[in-house]
Amino acid sequence: MEKETKKKTVKAVKVSKKDNYYYALGRNKTSVATVRLYSGKGDTFINGKIFEEYYTDLFSKYTILKPFTLTGTQDAFYFTVKTKGGGINSQIKAISLAISRALSKINPEYKTTLSKNDMLKRDPRMVERKKYYRVKARKSPQFSKR
Repeated sequence: MEKETKKKTVKAVKVSKKDNYYYALGRNKTSVATVRLYSGKGDTFINGKIFEEYYTDLFSKYTILKPFTLTGTQDAFYFTVKTKGGGINSQIKAISLAISRALSKINPEYKTTLSKNDMLKRDPRMVERKKYYRVKARKSPQFSKR
């Protein structure tokens, strides 16, 4: 039998000036954040909401914007984020990691300053799965000798 192969045609896509961005992905525990970092001034969005409305406390704002303060690029960029999974603090750290990765793509000098301040480290801890004949992941039922 002959195997038919179909060739995929690639269409040229026009990229408008709006779509020039740096993309990065950040993970922390079970949460995932995808960041698009745009140069210039604009509104920052997290999951379709404005940044100030989504996170109201100062700690979360400070943690998310920490890569910009370390590199000295507070007003040079704005970003959009989509997060899912994990808890609030885990999502905040995933966003911070993604922003740090996007900034390190822009300038290699930023990578050294961010890595010295532990902004490019991922937290790999996740919940261990439950095994059969166990109460939880490691806890076993009570053993009776007699």
